[in-house]
Amino acid sequence: RAEDGTVPPSCDCNYGGLPNVQLHIQPGAAFDRETGQRFQAGFGDLELGLKYRFIEQDKSNWVPSVAVYPLLEIPTGSAPRGLGTGTTHGFVPIWIQKDFGDWTTFGGGGYWINPGLGNKNFWFAGWVLQRKIFANLALGVELYHQTPDEIGGMQTTGFNVGGTYDFNDNFHLLFSFGRAIQHRKETNEFSWYLGLQVTGGN
Repeated sequence: RAEDGTVPPSCDCNYGGLPNVQLHIQPGAAFDRETGQRFQAGFGDLELGLKYRFIEQDKSNWVPSVAVYPLLEIPTGSAPRGLGTGTTHGFVPIWIQKDFGDWTTFGGGGYWINPGLGNKNFWFAGWVLQRKIFANLALGVELYHQTPDEIGGMQTTGFNVGGTYDFNDNFHLLFSFGRAIQHRKETNEFSWYLGLQVTGGN
């Protein structure tokens, strides 16, 4: 993450190795361009995760899918060069999803273990409501809240609007944009995301 909040490209790789289990690995690039310093670029920190769905939604009633999805951020990036945090971070969330025809709603939250000088552990929660507009286009809105992640920091509440567009069965465009509602100037005046999702397998 750069000083201005820019997040460099990364690969969010997931594999369903077993029923109800998803393995996750996210390697990524990193760069640092602090004012008056030489531009630095290289390999960033590595994210690893494992999602386990222990309740499967029942389409005949209101029972949703429920999963745990612990994550670890491993300090593989060079902290002295500004390309990593130099410490291991962890996130322990619970996620819930329910589908109703063309509508999908999902969300949840959890606790971030956030070591480091000036940092503090924090909570994050969010919820999405999404609807399929056409056969290959779904749009949705997300509301989220995060408690302060640093000593003397501020909590924030915000929103994102986004969706997915299916080019075909294997290639999908993911997009979103949003901003904070609470403490906008200090936390998030504007953010956006654009990604290409490739799916396959049985």
